Amino acid sequence: MTEALVQVENLSRYYQNHRAINHLSFTLNAGEVLGFLGPNGAGKSTTMQVISGNLAPSEGEVSIAGHDIIEAPREAKRQIGYLPEHPPLYRDASVDEYLRYCARLHRIARPQVSAAVDRVKAQCGLQENGRRLIGNLSKGYQQRVGIAQAIIHNPPVVILDEPTVGLDPIQIREIRELIRALGSEHSVILSTHILSEVQTTCDRVQIIRAGELIYNASTESLNQGHEVSVRIALRKTVAAEALTAIDGVDHAETLGDGRFRLFFAADASPDSLVISAVEQQWGLYELIPEQQSLEDLFIELTQHEEIAAK
Repeated sequence: MTEALVQVENLSRYYQNHRAINHLSFTLNAGEVLGFLGPNGAGKSTTMQVISGNLAPSEGEVSIAGHDIIEAPREAKRQIGYLPEHPPLYRDASVDEYLRYCARLHRIARPQVSAAVDRVKAQCGLQENGRRLIGNLSKGYQQRVGIAQAIIHNPPVVILDEPTVGLDPIQIREIRELIRALGSEHSVILSTHILSEVQTTCDRVQIIRAGELIYNASTESLNQGHEVSVRIALRKTVAAEALTAIDGVDHAETLGDGRFRLFFAADASPDSLVISAVEQQWGLYELIPEQQSLEDLFIELTQHEEIAAK
């Protein structure tokens, strides 16, 4: 069986009368990069703070590598590297000074500090920046320093909360590559609202809405189990009812100018559509398969919250 390094059971967190997390349960397995998605205000950062031990849960349990975050906080926190949304950087310190300080905070033995600092600088592409003041680095390199402090003690679990916020496209690409590299040595929770980050870096995706888990699946199986659709264009005028009569077609959406979007059940094939179009001489000249993207799924699952808020 795959080892669960993080186990969250019935987790809730209240801020006075506001419930930020509502009976949330999930696991993070060894060697997994988990994308934790949700719209702004969904409870992502609160969840990350509770898992990392910076906030106490109102209800439920969090276990890190077998250690309860409340009953054995020191043991649990030793297993975690945490990059909050706003990294705790000392701008007037050099990269080396700051990382050595973080190493000592994590109780790394003094003779091993230099080796730990060199290791994380190599992992995060900071070899040439050791003597530079953090305040003089670009935002992208400051994020690299933030990730370096999170892994200085080589924890099995790394939690990254919105690691690419405020970065330019080149910096975002570099941080994504760094996160993918981290996934080969650590189990990673990536909390974000940027869908492309999850698609390019994660093995599994979870979506929360109003503090509740509403979706959990591997990114590989994202499109499995959902409706398959194709967009077609016909030269002959055809009623939508004739298209829905085709075997396997669930419903048809009229797009105008002889174009339609046809929805099939997940286990159906558009082959019957092509056969019917040829037999009926409808003049089929365009057929474009469509797949549900993560963006489509995200909007579908979270739009009810947005509507309710209006």
